[in-house]
Amino acid sequence: MRVLLDTHVLLWALSQPAKLSKATRNQINAAEVFVSAASIWEIGIKSALGKLRATADEILEAVGPAGFRMLSITGEHAAKAANLPPLHKDPFDRLLAAQACVEPMILITNDKVLQGYGAFVTLV
Repeated sequence: MRVLLDTHVLLWALSQPAKLSKATRNQINAAEVFVSAASIWEIGIKSALGKLRATADEILEAVGPAGFRMLSITGEHAAKAANLPPLHKDPFDRLLAAQACVEPMILITNDKVLQGYGAFVTLV
């Protein structure tokens, strides 16, 4: 199984795994796990605004050692995000949903709104 972690789940998986349920931790441990370049970008923006202590560089450095793989953003991902129904206004979350749909992967998130995009979205 291939999964894509949303940004919150990524941060929890790396620094506070106890925030994730045992079932979610087991799902992550049993899967081929991807992290979107969009999440690194989002972390960088939030860090620069003082909303997050972790930096994009720190998280990027932790991805490989955690056993996760990076997922680049493609034109197909961007086009899919642009064509998604307007259920969610956050462009990062829309891009993550689009990537999970296109690849295909299961998107693991804590954002209930994203479930509206399809069965490929799993809530923690």
